[in-house]
Amino acid sequence: MFDKGRKFVVFLIYKMRKIFFLLPIVILTVTPVIATDIPSEVLRIQKAYEGISDIKGTFIQKTYIKDLEKTKTYKGEFFIKRPSKMRWTYQKQGKVTEEIIIKGKEMLIYQKEKSQAFKGAFDRQSYGQTPVALLNGFADIQSEFEITKKGTLLYLKPKSPMGGINSIELEPSETGFPIMSFKVTDSYSNTIEIILSDVRLNTGLKDSIFEPRIPEGISIYEYNP
Repeated sequence: MFDKGRKFVVFLIYKMRKIFFLLPIVILTVTPVIATDIPSEVLRIQKAYEGISDIKGTFIQKTYIKDLEKTKTYKGEFFIKRPSKMRWTYQKQGKVTEEIIIKGKEMLIYQKEKSQAFKGAFDRQSYGQTPVALLNGFADIQSEFEITKKGTLLYLKPKSPMGGINSIELEPSETGFPIMSFKVTDSYSNTIEIILSDVRLNTGLKDSIFEPRIPEGISIYEYNP
């Protein structure tokens, strides 16, 4: 039905299985962070999000599906207007092939290559762990996750059930936007790694960016999470 290397959110929508990414993490002498010993990187991430109204940038996504033992790589752009508008586009040879748009409680997926679209309710419990939603959710990193540090990396473990997520490996950045990349692993050892670049903050993103542009004649299917 769909390319099995596609984004986790598509797997969720069709309920093929709960694939959400994260490698079984090898914890070598990693010590849990306590309230009096919060890594400076965590404080910097939270501080940065306090002043963010919108974010845009480009990304490389590497999706590893354990059952297939294959890794597929995608490129694209992302746009976030806090608190609840997001757009995540996937590109091939400079052309948009697929996009996900989230506006409040609504979500739309437009697969341009297949001339079809899917729309329905955005259920944060089910779909709030998609990469673009996760990126927005790192504003509450300290309250949402148990945090450990190994070298320059932060390892995040959800404090409460978060879809199929087992853990997140986050690489902070010392300059600019405080997150360089993150890798999410599910209980099946599938992973999705997102590498961010050219991230720009508070550029005044217009609401029109988050309006779907579906050509006439495209089939739009309804779904319920």
